[in-house]
Order: sequence, then C-alpha cells, then structure tokens
Amino acid sequence: MILSGQEIKKNLGNKIFIEPYNETQLNANSYNVKLNEKLICYKEETLDMKKKHALEEIIIPDEGFVLQPGELYLGRTEEYTKTFDYVPMIEGRSSVGRLGIFIHVTAGFGDVGFCGYWTLEIFSVKPIRIYKGVEIAQLYYHTINGEYENYQSSKYQNNNDVQPSMLYKDFLK
Repeated sequence: MILSGQEIKKNLGNKIFIEPYNETQLNANSYNVKLNEKLICYKEETLDMKKKHALEEIIIPDEGFVLQPGELYLGRTEEYTKTFDYVPMIEGRSSVGRLGIFIHVTAGFGDVGFCGYWTLEIFSVKPIRIYKGVEIAQLYYHTINGEYENYQSSKYQNNNDVQPSMLYKDFLK
C-alpha cells in the first residue's frame, strides 16, 4: 500500500523525517522534493565499474543551467530524509517528465531505514534549462510486510552530498 499525503503528514517526526519540510509540497499521496544547486558529472568518456571516477562539479546559477542530451548529471534533493517502517521511493514529477527529463535512470527504489539526501540521476532528451530549488521529484512511501532489517550501507547511508557510484567498492571485497 502507498501512504496518503495525510498519512505521510501524520508520521512526520516519528517514522518519516523530511528536513526542511514545507506543507505546500505535500500532495495527495506523495511529497515534492526540490533540486539542490550542485550537480556533478563524470569526466571520463568511458566508465569502468571497478574504478573510482574523476568528477566535475557544477553549481546551478540563478539564471539556470542547460542540461545536454547524452550527459548524465548527478544531483541531490534539497531535503534530507529519514524513513523507518516504510519503504521510501522517488519518481520524477509528471510536469518535469513531460519536458523530457529523467530524474532517475534505475534507482528510484529506497530502502526502509534510509537516512540521507536522495541522489538524482538526471538525464534529458533535449537541451533544457533547469533551476535550483525547482520541485523536481516526489517521494512516496510503501508499507512493508514481514520482518526486516533497517538499511545499512557504508557507501550511501547518512550521506551529506551528491553521491557518485561507489560500485567499485564491491570489487574490493
């Protein structure tokens, strides 16, 4: 089951934490999150799963920044979230998708117990100007059935910034 907006609100400060929280971003069954000003891109043309990659940082100016097709931009939400007893998920807003912007390539699924900023895997179909602070995606919450353990990750849990892939750490085991 997906939580209603009123159920999200009812669980704030208990099982769901969204900071900063703004009542106007609450929807019927989701919560809109904003785009932070910082983006990163991989510098290499070819990426290798076994390697840590060099990154380029972009700060979105007040006049916006034009995303280029064929380039993957990693961004993050303005909001820091913590979720307990529910499975958080993220999707792009339909208004954003209708402009040809993908907010996540494959990683829209969160884990129960996740604490941190959401990294966005931003890709555009056409060149498009984006702006910091735009409500770019929406969080929604599923109930979970059965016993579970809270998410634990030395890679992504309790992050403080945009998170590039750390898949290379899996090869170090």
